[in-house]
Amino acid sequence: MSDEDLSFTPATELTQMIRAKRLSPVELMQATLARAQALNPGLNAICTPTYEAALDAARQAEAAVTRGERLGRLHGVPTTIKDLAFTRGVRTMSGSNLYSDRVPEFDHVHVERLRAAGAISIGKTTVPELGWKGNGDSPVTGITHNPWKHGMNAGGSSAGAAVCAAAGIGPIHQGSDGAGSVRMPAAFCGVFGMKPSFGRVPYHPMPNNGLISHVGPITRTVADGALMLQAMAGPDDRDLSSLEATPEDYPARLDEGIAGLKVAYSPDLGYLKVDAEVAEPARRAALAFNELGCHVEEVNPGWGDPIEMEHCHFASNYAGMLGHLLERWSDRIDPGLVALTRHGLTYSAADYCRAQGERLAYYDKVYAFFQRYDLLLTPSLSVAAFPADRLIPAHWEQHPWDWLRWAGFSYPFNMTWLPAATCPCGFTPAGLPVGLQIVGGRFRDLRVLQAARAFEQARPWAQVRPPA
Repeated sequence: MSDEDLSFTPATELTQMIRAKRLSPVELMQATLARAQALNPGLNAICTPTYEAALDAARQAEAAVTRGERLGRLHGVPTTIKDLAFTRGVRTMSGSNLYSDRVPEFDHVHVERLRAAGAISIGKTTVPELGWKGNGDSPVTGITHNPWKHGMNAGGSSAGAAVCAAAGIGPIHQGSDGAGSVRMPAAFCGVFGMKPSFGRVPYHPMPNNGLISHVGPITRTVADGALMLQAMAGPDDRDLSSLEATPEDYPARLDEGIAGLKVAYSPDLGYLKVDAEVAEPARRAALAFNELGCHVEEVNPGWGDPIEMEHCHFASNYAGMLGHLLERWSDRIDPGLVALTRHGLTYSAADYCRAQGERLAYYDKVYAFFQRYDLLLTPSLSVAAFPADRLIPAHWEQHPWDWLRWAGFSYPFNMTWLPAATCPCGFTPAGLPVGLQIVGGRFRDLRVLQAARAFEQARPWAQVRPPA
């Protein structure tokens, strides 16, 4: 097997090969690092490489196999960790000059669990500053480039993670999603990404926007996403919102099928603007669920537009995080983030509490919808990747900070804590990936994974590789 083919081999196969002693963790790591060193200078996806430490860990992983030790489910598999996630002994900048020299003394829980499962991180992946936007650039690391076309947006905030997944720099990558930050970059880069149910993966220490932020996998295949999610999921009392129940066995149950499910397809949620080059591939993909034994019905959910509620919640969180730092640091913070933070400072405590009440009422409508339907399908985004130096596509209404309108399919499911995934479903005429979003009802993570798997088998995508 060539190094390139090895780089695009799923983690589900790599783990079997390592256990059977048909593949050395060192050989795998050397191929991964060679690809990272060749491609990262052009992609700018890894901001803090840990290549030497990764190779040392691969040697230890190989020795463990030789000794016949008990191996974790991800033993020897290369991964990356998002620059927002605390990583013991490794610089964690959050894409910001505020934290450019920070080296945590501990791991976030999900990082700790990936280590325990045997995954080996090759470095930290790029993010926009403090994860604030759906664009892959920051004042510290610059622009992260889409592997399908240099100079195009790779999405945010898990920008580097999605680029690595698409470019074959390791099979599994950790992301987090506060308003679409797993699904947006995965959709722009043509890979699978999942935001699981809130609390499914413990988040500790929890960030300021923790009550809308979820940790999830970004991978090339659904099976790899299920495997990675299994390693990260499960209760942890350090996170007071983590779910008590042990997660279902996602890898073992992935192929049970979805025949007989009642599936809603909404091209615009009843109010969103969607570019035609995105809408048509998503529509065709949604209708393909009829071929999978589902009954697909086009609907307007009738939930209304939650954008003002999202503005209050989103901007207020950043105001709480950065408001007291603006006087000293504003000239070294992303200008859009400064504008968002200043907007957040205009809200009162009463405004925030009112928005929380509106959020609960919004969930009531969403809950009732999922009593009637098993799944909801939508485009993942309203647009395909656009030039990376823009906050908003040129043909859309411009704004100093409100990029959220082109990501209007994403944040409703952060606000309602529902599981949602994006799957590649085609390309624009310019050859840029388009994503289909699959949303499940409360705690229906397995159903979302099974639906994504069934669609992947009917419309395979992992064999298509970007020109990078």
